[in-house]
Amino acid sequence: MNKEHKMLSKKTEDQRLLASPYRDSEGVPDSWRVFRVMGEFVEGFDTLSDLGPAITIFGSARTKPENPQYQETVEIARLLGEAGYAIITGGGPGIMRAGNEGARKGDTLSIGLNIELPFEQNLNPFADVSIDFRYFFSRKTMLVKYACGYVICPGGFGTMDEFFESLTLIQTGKLSEFPVVLYDSSYWGGLVDWLRNTMLEDGKISPGDMDLFKVCDTPEEARDHIVNGLGPIDAS
Repeated sequence: MNKEHKMLSKKTEDQRLLASPYRDSEGVPDSWRVFRVMGEFVEGFDTLSDLGPAITIFGSARTKPENPQYQETVEIARLLGEAGYAIITGGGPGIMRAGNEGARKGDTLSIGLNIELPFEQNLNPFADVSIDFRYFFSRKTMLVKYACGYVICPGGFGTMDEFFESLTLIQTGKLSEFPVVLYDSSYWGGLVDWLRNTMLEDGKISPGDMDLFKVCDTPEEARDHIVNGLGPIDAS
């Protein structure tokens, strides 16, 4: 068992919520946890309700500042900031930190939505506005609700989860006019090939579903796809 998995023995609120039996070791029944969940939604709505147009950037928490993926994410966020969009990230290190750093350089609002984890997640120093979440699902709602587009940079399981959730929401009509950038074809190319050659070929998705996202390889291309997909920002 590696170090990260050993650290999972520290219980998070998500673990307590999803565990059986229905009353945990603290004596808290599931029904009372509703108030904790409600509190997170209320704080998120109150904090972000006046945000304006924003783009959420996803990617690995493990990407180091010297990695070209980090530097390219900084540039993407800077360009989007200069185009008038606030930047939202998960608030942690790696690509999230790069997104918030780029927002600062682009002179736009930098938002970090941090999550309680037993390892690897601490709020980065570039977030101007931050909210701490106990529950993944309430945090993910805020990452979608207050964004008008996504940039999916190289990442792991969590990044793929967020990518496929965005596609599902668009495919099912829950989101509209929502551009999604999948950044770095050298990283994501195998996944895109599998979607096209296996999932599409087997009839599990429609041909038009492959148009729900765009693979980009330069920060300028990513910025242009977002800006062109959403149209000009209403300064009023």
